[in-house]
Amino acid sequence: MNIRDVLQDIEFLNQPQIPHLEIHSISFNSKKVQNDSLFVAISGGQFDGHHYIEDAINRGAVAIVGEKEMKSPLPVPYFRVRNSRESLAKLSSNFYHNPSKKHMMIGVTGTNGKTTTTFILKHLFEEQGLSCTMIGSVMNIINGENRPSIATTPDSLELNRILSESNDDVVIMEVSSHALAQARVEGLAFDACLFTNLSHDHLDYHGSLEEYFLTKARLFQQLKENGKAIINIDTEWGERLFSMLQQKKVNSLSLSRLHDADYKILHVLSNQCSSALLVHQHHEELYIHLNMPGEHNIYNAAMAYIAGIELGLDNQKLLSSLKTFKGVPGRFEMFDYHGATIVVDYAHTADSFSYCLNAAKTCEAKSIRHVFGFRDERDQSKRAEMVQVSSSLSDEYTLTLDDLTAVSPSDMLLELIKLQKEAGNKKGRITKDRTIAIKEAIEKSAKGDWVFVTGKGNEQYKNTYALPCSSDIETVQYVIKKKSTHCEETPQSFHEDDQQSFL
Repeated sequence: MNIRDVLQDIEFLNQPQIPHLEIHSISFNSKKVQNDSLFVAISGGQFDGHHYIEDAINRGAVAIVGEKEMKSPLPVPYFRVRNSRESLAKLSSNFYHNPSKKHMMIGVTGTNGKTTTTFILKHLFEEQGLSCTMIGSVMNIINGENRPSIATTPDSLELNRILSESNDDVVIMEVSSHALAQARVEGLAFDACLFTNLSHDHLDYHGSLEEYFLTKARLFQQLKENGKAIINIDTEWGERLFSMLQQKKVNSLSLSRLHDADYKILHVLSNQCSSALLVHQHHEELYIHLNMPGEHNIYNAAMAYIAGIELGLDNQKLLSSLKTFKGVPGRFEMFDYHGATIVVDYAHTADSFSYCLNAAKTCEAKSIRHVFGFRDERDQSKRAEMVQVSSSLSDEYTLTLDDLTAVSPSDMLLELIKLQKEAGNKKGRITKDRTIAIKEAIEKSAKGDWVFVTGKGNEQYKNTYALPCSSDIETVQYVIKKKSTHCEETPQSFHEDDQQSFL
C-alpha cells in the first residue's frame, strides 16, 4: 500500500515531505520489521521504541512514526506525531482498509462478567444464523477457528489484522481498561457497547477507581451514530455512566434489579439453574432461564439478551437459546465429586468472590471451601478485601501461591501470612503448593459441599507444582480421577497457629 494511503488523516507535529513509498507491513517491534516496513516507535512502560529506530532501519524499515524530536536526521522519512499509540491504531486501520466497517461490532467492558457475556452473545447470534468472531481473554475465534488469546484485547495492529481476516457477520469483543488506556480500539466504531459493572481492580495501573471508571467510559465515545449503549445501573458507576451518556444524548438503555430502568429484573431464582422475569418498560414480561447458577449470571444473560433484541434478533429465539447455553471454560465451570460441586472460576476481585460464594449459598451448599492466591505485584490494594469476603462467606478458605515471576515464593508467603493475620479469621489456612491446596479442599468435601478454585479459570500454569497438572481445571480433573491415590509430595500447609514457627 502507498504510504500516503497509510498516513491518511494522521496529524504530524513536523512538516515532512511524504514520498511515494510502498509499505508492505507495519510494526512497533523492531525485531519483527521486514523490508519495506513502517516502524512505529512507542514509548512504553518498560521499553522505549525510539531507542530501536536504528535497529528497525537496519532490518528494512523505510519510514518511521514516533513522538520524539530526532537530534539528527534519519536516513528514512520521519513522521512525528502527538501520540504513537493512537497513531498506530489509525495507521493499522488504514493499512487493512478500515476492516471494522464490514462487521456488526459489539464491545463489552466492565470489571466482572465480560467473558461470560461475550460467550452468551456469540451463542445467541449463532443460534439465529449469524457467524461470529469473538475476541477475548479465554480464546479468539475467527472464521470458526479457535486461536489462543494472548491478551483480553489485542494491540491495535493485531486487532485490525484479525478484523481484516474475519469473514464473519458479527464481531464480539471484550474491551479491557488497559486496551482503552493504550488506544488499542482507537478508531473502531461499535453498533452496541455493554457495561457490566465496575469494582476495585487494576488500581496498580490506573491509580484510582475514578480513573479506572473514566477509562472504561471511553468505549462509549466510539458508538456509531445509531449505536446503542446497554448499562447495568445497579452500581454507582453504572448509574453515573448512564447519566453521563444521557446528558450527551447517546442512545442508552438501562438494566436494573434495584431501580427503575428500561429493562427491569424481577423474581430472581437461583439454584443449579437460574431464572428471572425481565420486564421491558414498553413491552411484555419475558422469562429468562439459564442453566447456570448465580444472580450474576442472570445479569450477564440479561445484558446479552438486551443487546440481541436491540440489534434486531428474534425475541422468542433469544429466550429459547438462553436455555441451551452451556457455559464458558474456566468461568463457573462445575465438576462433580461424589455429590460435591467443584467450581473453577476466574474470579479475582472481592465482588466476583461474593458472586461465586453467594451462588453456592443460594444452591443450599452444606459447606463452602475456597482456594485462591495472588499474582506477583498486581494491585495489592484489593487483596485484604478479597480475604475478608472469602473469610466471611466460606466455611474454610486456603490462601495459596498463584503464578509468580517477579516475586519470590517466600516473599509471597510472608504476604499471605500478613493478610491472614490482618484480614482473615480462624477459617483460613495457607498452603504453599497450589495443586496440593486444591487436592486437600476437594478430598475434604462431602455430598452437598461446594469447593471454589478461583483466580485462573482456564489459564495454564506458568509455575511448576507438585501434581503433574498444567491448570486448575486439569488439577481438579486429576484429583477426581485419582481420588483414591495419595499424592507423593508432602502437603506444604500450615494453619494460623503454625505461622510463628514458619517465620
